[in-house]
Amino acid sequence: MRDEPRSGCAINAAVEALGDQWSLIVLRDVIFGGRRHFRELLTHSTEGIASNILSSRLKALVVGGLLTQEEAGRGRRATYSLTEAGIQTVPLMVALGSWGMRHRPTSHELTVRARLLEEGGPSFQEDLMDELREVHLGIPRPHPDRPLASTALRAAYERALAEAPDHQGTPSA
Repeated sequence: MRDEPRSGCAINAAVEALGDQWSLIVLRDVIFGGRRHFRELLTHSTEGIASNILSSRLKALVVGGLLTQEEAGRGRRATYSLTEAGIQTVPLMVALGSWGMRHRPTSHELTVRARLLEEGGPSFQEDLMDELREVHLGIPRPHPDRPLASTALRAAYERALAEAPDHQGTPSA
């Protein structure tokens, strides 16, 4: 990842930081799947990311300031956490999911969370971002009395998975 973007264009700068499919998939799995360790990201990837690609994308996301990596002690796994910049990709993920639902073939069970995020609007997305700040940055949620957005997303996915005619296993997120 380059230190300086190729041009001063804001879209170019964002594309250089996030523009390959695997970086977005890794961020998706950390944000929506709660996966924070290499092995979880590798084995639970629906898309089947290769270990060398995962390793390079994690390094690039850390260098790019979207994730941090807590060094693992002897016999422990390294933990990845979102930074504020990584958390602020949530609206981008929602926009990508909304576009994908409308313009590409998708499955109901893998699209239900995108639909819930879109329908929930900015306040639901902010609740999710506040929850991510609490989990990854240790910043308490400003509205701890509100239900957790991740719980609603997980429940919607599990319902959709249970209703799927070809239900084959346990929920991945």
